[in-house]
Amino acid sequence: VPQALTADGIAQILRTTALSLHRDFAIPAPRLWVAGLNPHAGESGHFGDEESRIIAPAIAAALALPELRAIKGLRIDGPLVPDAVFRAAVHPPAPSERPDAVVAMYHDQGLIPLKLIDFDEAVNVSLGLSVVRTSPDHGVAHDIAGRGVARPHSQLHALRLCAELARRRAQTSAPAADRR
Repeated sequence: VPQALTADGIAQILRTTALSLHRDFAIPAPRLWVAGLNPHAGESGHFGDEESRIIAPAIAAALALPELRAIKGLRIDGPLVPDAVFRAAVHPPAPSERPDAVVAMYHDQGLIPLKLIDFDEAVNVSLGLSVVRTSPDHGVAHDIAGRGVARPHSQLHALRLCAELARRRAQTSAPAADRR
């Protein structure tokens, strides 16, 4: 994973996430938390330096992008301690401090806590596409296909969210006279 991380790549992920939260989810001032890569977010280089060398510069670069500077009140905090950031996101000191998204550095870093918190209703949303794409976060469940034990909850949530996002996009892209 460390070799795959670049400041430019992370900055683009932060850009895509912030713009999607703002446009598709109608969050006026998105708040993103960015997980570090290493235990204790590197602990000043004792466990790795990717936080100071790659992730922090990526956050600064993202915040300097003109399209993100245009989002008043946008906050991107990090790099944060990866083994504590998800618990803090679910149980913040105050509800107003809850982030709108936590950006993880790799697949399992983000999806293990998500699936632990809400396996049955979690939805995967592909951000930054020209079309809305959602799916059950747990995947297609080939291992239980045809056995009559699958639960539809995540699929139903994925469909509902897809419809909501598609409606919001249609409303925001339609000329003002057509939105009435």
